[in-house]
Amino acid sequence: MDTDRPRIAVTLGDLAGIGPEILATAWSRPELHAQARPCVIGPPSVIARALEQAGSTARMVLESTPGTVEPSSMVMPVVAVGDDPGLLSVAPGTVDPRSGESAYRSLLRATEAALARQVDGISTLPLNKEALRAAGIEEPGHTEILARLCGVERFAMMLYLGPPTGSEAGLGVIHVTLHVPLRRVFELITPEAVAEAIGLADQGMRPFTADRAPRIGVAALNPHAGEHGLFGDEEARWIAPGVELASRSGIDVTGPIAADTLFRQGVEGRFDAIVAMFHDQGHIALKTLDFDRAVNITLGLPIIRTSVAHGTAYDIVGTGSARPDSLFEAVRVAALMVRYRRRHSALFGAQAHS
Repeated sequence: MDTDRPRIAVTLGDLAGIGPEILATAWSRPELHAQARPCVIGPPSVIARALEQAGSTARMVLESTPGTVEPSSMVMPVVAVGDDPGLLSVAPGTVDPRSGESAYRSLLRATEAALARQVDGISTLPLNKEALRAAGIEEPGHTEILARLCGVERFAMMLYLGPPTGSEAGLGVIHVTLHVPLRRVFELITPEAVAEAIGLADQGMRPFTADRAPRIGVAALNPHAGEHGLFGDEEARWIAPGVELASRSGIDVTGPIAADTLFRQGVEGRFDAIVAMFHDQGHIALKTLDFDRAVNITLGLPIIRTSVAHGTAYDIVGTGSARPDSLFEAVRVAALMVRYRRRHSALFGAQAHS
């Protein structure tokens, strides 16, 4: 068994979205298996249908515990979760509580497997937040669910875009606030929250900077970074003190910098990571750079979790236009992070899988 290629559990996500077809299309491609040994967690009936619709010749093999079946482009190990025949009646491209429940149960099983060290990490296909809520799940998405399941309070979402050559660090974008209405952003940004996000950015980028201290830029909240109070004083009251707190701990951090110039500096290589103040401030910039290759990473967990950076794309389900690039990157990045934790097992303790 090739233990250098970590075992990564892939969750199916929302059944009515593009997740199943992306998985079926990607499975026979060498990019998926080059650096990891993937297995799939989800309802087998839905997976089998997706393989058939994609014209895949891969054979699905059920396993009760991840790791008992060796994967290949022709063999897909599947841990069955909630294989209710009624799931096949979920209409493509629609919000359905059954899809939300199925996505949640698959994520729960994958998290249990990662915490039990049955897998080295997980990569998730997209779920739908409305379907999740329809199923009675209170959290708005993967990130918050994983934080609860893992029992952590310090966590953050990082969007990561690796360099095409694989020779440099790439660029990460971390968010101080996440899935909240814009009107609440001003309530949630504090010096402590900013410093915490900077610290998570410093830790989260180290697998990609070859142990060099990551260079972190912090975005302002107001236009022109407030223009010394002309357009707001949040930079002076909240953000700059947070940057100072983080800087005292030895982190290489600069800011606040006007967001309309900061992201360009990141692209040009001045910064390895950018701390954004709210969801769209970071998401729009990074996804504009390369929507298909972006990866979502949850920082602060005792397990490794990456995800595709796109949504369920209900509008293109079944059209054949959904691309698997982000899934390839999510699995590759998860494997890279596993190897980093293995090299630094003293830092991560039981989190570093053998």
